[in-house]
Amino acid sequence: MSDEIELEYSPLTCTLTDDGRKIEVYIYREKGATEWLLEVVDEDNNSSVWEDTFEIDKDALDLVNAIIREEGFDVFLGPGPEDEEE
Repeated sequence: MSDEIELEYSPLTCTLTDDGRKIEVYIYREKGATEWLLEVVDEDNNSSVWEDTFEIDKDALDLVNAIIREEGFDVFLGPGPEDEEE
């Protein structure tokens, strides 16, 4: 018996790009679960994970798109390796 959790990825999982930059949008759930989880990862592996779940996978993607429209693409970009730590 395996203790490893099996994940099911939504077909809406995607890569979004803007001006040569990209983010990975992962929409997934534990196999057999009904609620979807959302994680956004930038090119430097900075990750944003939502605590709230989504009944419908499309709602997760709609949220990401709404945030981009309202706050801009950069909101999902964390510090890169070339950024100096203070």
